[in-house]
Amino acid sequence: MEIVVGVTGATGTIYALNLLRDLKDTGKVNTHLIMSDWAKENLKIETDYSLMDMEGLATVVYDNKNLGAKISSGSFITDGMVIVPCSMKTLSSIANGYDDNLISRTAGVMLKEGRKLILSPRETPLSTIHIENMLKLSRIGVRMVPPMPAFYTHPQSIKDVINHHVMKIMDQLGIDYDKAKRWQG
Repeated sequence: MEIVVGVTGATGTIYALNLLRDLKDTGKVNTHLIMSDWAKENLKIETDYSLMDMEGLATVVYDNKNLGAKISSGSFITDGMVIVPCSMKTLSSIANGYDDNLISRTAGVMLKEGRKLILSPRETPLSTIHIENMLKLSRIGVRMVPPMPAFYTHPQSIKDVINHHVMKIMDQLGIDYDKAKRWQG
């Protein structure tokens, strides 16, 4: 599988880091990582991981300013893209076709090629504009998977909460994931 992972400046960079680690652990997925400048800053602010740690989890790393990268073309075949966390700025850019950086351009390619696009929007409270942009994208098949903890699993740590969200993203990609508890009824 070829999966593009975009990481924007919203809080929650740890979700992307764990997703990349778990995709790598499958041994079946090549990941194409794009990070915005603010995502890099948030990695420093929110975690003890370095940019080298994060980039080391990806198969290929791209500069967000490089609109000519191979992933910005529909002729480069991928199985989909995940943007986690997804800022409202990026979500708006995608919803309105404003392909001003590699993350939003590649998301636009996913839309025009009919490929999976999974957004993990991270903002609260949501404004009407945010909700309208999410609805606009949802109506054309974009999957909205915001990081919302599930307390029915009785999480014992932040890692449990993070793993649950990674599981929800992996489910959307059709990849088995056994590091989180599922509802058992």
